[in-house]
Amino acid sequence: MEIVFGNWRYIFKNLWYVLPFALVPAFLFAFSFDYDAIHHVTQAFYTNGLHDMEFFYLFRAFSILRIDHVWSALISVLTLVFTCICFTLMLIFVEKHMRIGKRTLSGLKRQFTWLILPVICMAVFYLALYELFAVIVSSLLYVVCRLPASAFLYILFLVVVAVFAFLLLYTVTLLYLFLPCKQVTGFRTYDAFFYSYRLMAMVRGKLLLSLFISTFGSFLILTSASLLPFSAFVAIAFLLSVFLFMSFGVRMETVYFKTDKLDREDLLKSYRELLS
Repeated sequence: MEIVFGNWRYIFKNLWYVLPFALVPAFLFAFSFDYDAIHHVTQAFYTNGLHDMEFFYLFRAFSILRIDHVWSALISVLTLVFTCICFTLMLIFVEKHMRIGKRTLSGLKRQFTWLILPVICMAVFYLALYELFAVIVSSLLYVVCRLPASAFLYILFLVVVAVFAFLLLYTVTLLYLFLPCKQVTGFRTYDAFFYSYRLMAMVRGKLLLSLFISTFGSFLILTSASLLPFSAFVAIAFLLSVFLFMSFGVRMETVYFKTDKLDREDLLKSYRELLS
């Protein structure tokens, strides 16, 4: 179960050290979700109103790129920028702590300058992948919503979301260990991809389960929160984004160290402290 829940053990044990990296991106993410669209779709789902749903609302509910207003577009850009910066810093901190047992940021500049570019490339890839998912799912759901209102419509609605969520998470796993592999080994991009892919393939099922738990839980929380006032929704989205941000990055490191059979000095140091 280390693959599935190892990231949460690390987060709760080192919460006050990892938390600062997540605060700014989580704050921006909280305003990246389209409250009106999510509220509209969720309310329609529970009030038998899906058969009147428009593509525009469906896409806005799934997308995290806000382009409906100048300020919304600016928030989307800032979210991507600060996510890349803070995610890089967090990976550097967590990898160093696991590798040598020290929770410091010494040597930050040297690592940051070469790791930030791979992080940006992966962030853009994942963002493009997710927005493609949003377009396809919204299009299919729009077709589904043209069907006569019935229990079958609602079942088919959930099936479409579930199937494409699985395909999205499956694709995410392909590159999931790429960044920690480059950190630890220093391999070139091509070699790091194939080596990390081989490691990931050994635990793909458990990794998918771990990602699914986070995704499914987030889906339920966000849709439920959308039925609350806007301020409550933003507060819940912020807290959720904090833990998702930490979980996504820390999971990369814990799974990589486990699959590559590397000793984790953060655990060994704690064990030595108990014996001393």
